[in-house]
Amino acid sequence: MSYARLGFVSVLLSLAAAAAAADPSFWKHEWPKTDFSITNLSSWIEILSGGPPKDGIPALSDPVFIPVALEDKLGDREPIIALEIQGSPPRAYPVRYLTWHEIINDEVGGTPVAVTFCPLCNSAMVFDRRVDERALTFGVSGKLRNSDMVMYDRETESWWQQALGEGIVGVHTGKTLAQLPSWMESWADYKIRNPNGLVMAEPNWPRRYGSNPYVSYDSSFRPFLYSGENPPHDIPPLMRVLRVDDRAWTFERLRAEGKIEDAGLTIVWTTGQASALDTARIGDGKDVGSVRVRDGAGRDVPHDVMFAFAFHAFWPKGTWMLGPQ
Repeated sequence: MSYARLGFVSVLLSLAAAAAAADPSFWKHEWPKTDFSITNLSSWIEILSGGPPKDGIPALSDPVFIPVALEDKLGDREPIIALEIQGSPPRAYPVRYLTWHEIINDEVGGTPVAVTFCPLCNSAMVFDRRVDERALTFGVSGKLRNSDMVMYDRETESWWQQALGEGIVGVHTGKTLAQLPSWMESWADYKIRNPNGLVMAEPNWPRRYGSNPYVSYDSSFRPFLYSGENPPHDIPPLMRVLRVDDRAWTFERLRAEGKIEDAGLTIVWTTGQASALDTARIGDGKDVGSVRVRDGAGRDVPHDVMFAFAFHAFWPKGTWMLGPQ
């Protein structure tokens, strides 16, 4: 069943049940290595169960890649996460796989990376997995905070907030993962630009790859398992926004202007990328477009494309780049 189709009453019941169980003593049997005495959370009630248990959504490690020319499963409009690291061929991570796995542990050009996608926030980010010069391996905890995925590292079972790349529970609390430049774009755009690039091959798991279990989610009135404030300026909670640090540009503005030069950045929006959170088949989703963000020297800039409610939740004092008033 799609999260978007859950009734309001069931969401309230889930929130109430999760709040009642928001106590580390209930989690110790599942998390024996996690040091719950160390956290930067203001209250355990911030943590909710998303439904699946620890590793119920199976993260992947060491994915197989094939040449672009051999890929025959992806539709041209399907979203991929593009990662281009010097010393290694460009790589595309199809969202059709990340929808079902959410984290892919990989190594690119000697850099250990975690490619992450939280469907409930539309947040797709790539991190350097090294912390204190040690490469960590990440899994999906099954927990949510502000509807965003809580990751964990298998080495210490510390919990990490995906939207922030920050440790929030355990010995790595307060530490941050370095975000790497990456971007979501259509498969067509990627393969035109990188005809000799690589693309992740279909994993050997019994999943309905290419289908969307969150049908119509990005048209919902309210996010799943989120009880926080709505964004200001009458911005719909599930409107996509481009986030760079603590600034956000709405896709409404990006779509209208196409190219924006702002805050030392050049932001370009183009058509052609299907929403992964709309129709039952990802490739049939509505056109939400793609963005590319570069600095004054033409270098790609780490960023995120997330829902407006998530930006407001994690950056409540952030700046909304609304353009001329």
